Amino acid sequence: MKPLKPSHREKKRYLLIKGKDANKKIIEEVILDFIGGLGYAEANPKIIKQTSENVILAINKNSLDKVRTSFLMSEKDLNIIKVSGSVGKLK
Repeated sequence: MKPLKPSHREKKRYLLIKGKDANKKIIEEVILDFIGGLGYAEANPKIIKQTSENVILAINKNSLDKVRTSFLMSEKDLNIIKVSGSVGKLK
């Protein structure tokens, strides 16, 4: 199988999230509640790294505004500290 061209690859953005409620289950619930199942599939969120304080979440570039809004509208303690195009700049 031929590899994808760079223009056909999915462009990702990485979010550094802090807060008391920063865990996988709550983050998934917040995104699903606000943008629904189809929006969740479009955003394709994946947790890259999780510590006791931080979570690094990878999402599709086109869904960045929707995911940011879902965190702002939720009543959970989730704060987006930084958004970057590469994981190395968040650490």
